Amino acid sequence: QVHLLESGGGLVQAGDSLRLSCAVSGCTFSLHTMAWFLQAPGKERQFVAAISWDGGYTYYADSVKGRFTISRDNAKNTVYLQMNSLKPEDTAVYYCAQHTWVYSFDPSSWDPVNFGSWGQGTQVTVSS
Repeated sequence: QVHLLESGGGLVQAGDSLRLSCAVSGCTFSLHTMAWFLQAPGKERQFVAAISWDGGYTYYADSVKGRFTISRDNAKNTVYLQMNSLKPEDTAVYYCAQHTWVYSFDPSSWDPVNFGSWGQGTQVTVSS
C-alpha cells in the first residue's frame, strides 16, 4: 500500500519561504509523476506543480510560476515544494499526490482523479 507523508507546513508572513517535503513508501517511487495540490477552505482542490518520474520535466500552475519550485530525490523517495515570496492567497492545505500511471507526464491529466495516492496534507498559512 502506498503511503505519502507531507511535512514542512506552518505559519509565515507574506514574503517568507517554506519548503514542503513528501516522503513516499510502498511503491516504485521512481516510476511515477508526483504533484502538489492545494485546497483552501470551501474551495476545490487545485493543481500546483508536477514533476516527472525522473525529474526531467516540471509543470506549474500560473499562480505559482517563478515563486515555487518542485523537485524530487528518487534515492530518498521524497518530493519537495520550495515556496518563495509567499502571499496570503497561498494559504491552504497542501497535498502531495502520486499519478496513477507510470511513465506519464501529461498536463491534460492533472485532474485530481488521475492521482491514485494522496498524503494527509500539511497546512500553510501566510499572514499579511
